[in-house]
Amino acid sequence: MARTDHKPIAVVTGGAGFIGSHMVDRLIGEGYRVRVIDNLSGGHEANLAHLSRNRDVTLDTSDIRSLSANSALFQDAELVFHFAGIGDIVPSIEQPTQYLDTNVQGTVRVLEASRYAKGVQRFVYAASSSCYGLAATPTREDFPIQPQYPYALSKYLGEQVVLHWGQVYGLPVNSMRIFNAYGPRVRTTGAYGAVFGVFFRQKLAGKPFTVVGDGTQSRDFIYVTDVAAAFFLASQHAPPGEIYNVGADNPQTILHLVELLGGDVVFVPKRPGEPDCTHANIDKIKQLGFQPQVPFATGVATMMRDIELWRNAPLWDEASIAQATSTWFQYLGPGKRTPTA
Repeated sequence: MARTDHKPIAVVTGGAGFIGSHMVDRLIGEGYRVRVIDNLSGGHEANLAHLSRNRDVTLDTSDIRSLSANSALFQDAELVFHFAGIGDIVPSIEQPTQYLDTNVQGTVRVLEASRYAKGVQRFVYAASSSCYGLAATPTREDFPIQPQYPYALSKYLGEQVVLHWGQVYGLPVNSMRIFNAYGPRVRTTGAYGAVFGVFFRQKLAGKPFTVVGDGTQSRDFIYVTDVAAAFFLASQHAPPGEIYNVGADNPQTILHLVELLGGDVVFVPKRPGEPDCTHANIDKIKQLGFQPQVPFATGVATMMRDIELWRNAPLWDEASIAQATSTWFQYLGPGKRTPTA
């Protein structure tokens, strides 16, 4: 896959997904040609029309677990951004092998393709703040790691693999621990979990918002274009081998989100293994010049303009949520972790 012009080339795995597609936008704006690798298993077909409008974007639907070390997709690439993987808490509890296979071994495949390409100047990994578990806040990058469920473990092990490839093979790598990303193109289908998808569909149906616990728990929501900006900044200016938190440093309560959306509330049981607050200490990435640009109220209002996209999303209520999260309580609840045959 030789160059046909003088634009630099970047590879984005999971580039048809939520954050990945915004990363593609950012790279195009910075003058790159982008090769997207996405097998669409996350149901991101709606983003393809957006991507296909740009002549500097090419899409390959390979599964990252099947990438060969000499994959032509990485030939002449200067930057690699690795977002591909699978998420959600409950499915990871039910299918831990699949999560470890995709998020760890899949990452190894992407690393090997990047290493053999030889020209990669930076490999940036999308890690998860879930690695911190029930951490003290604001949470720094050097805080203890305590993943609470297989998804968190798989993303942390993926990060360790990335750093190891940097240490052993000299691949210039960085890991970005994303806190609570939100914004346009966030998933509209799939398993229960993403608060915006749940609430938007409930609002469209005129149903009450199902708020976990008492709603005073807070999340460090960061707008997706700010996430993409942080990743690009790291690819240009971060020392290799460094880990960075990517958050807004401004936690918002779930009750405040409900207030912005407007509607009635019904409360559902608090879930074990979830922190009362996520709050990123972003002093380290600020040293690179990073500063979140999109206020929370502005970001929510922007998403609300496209609320009709959630018209066919699953409609959750107290009963369906209880059923969908039964595994969560079974394995993560106090005293519920028992040996299984």
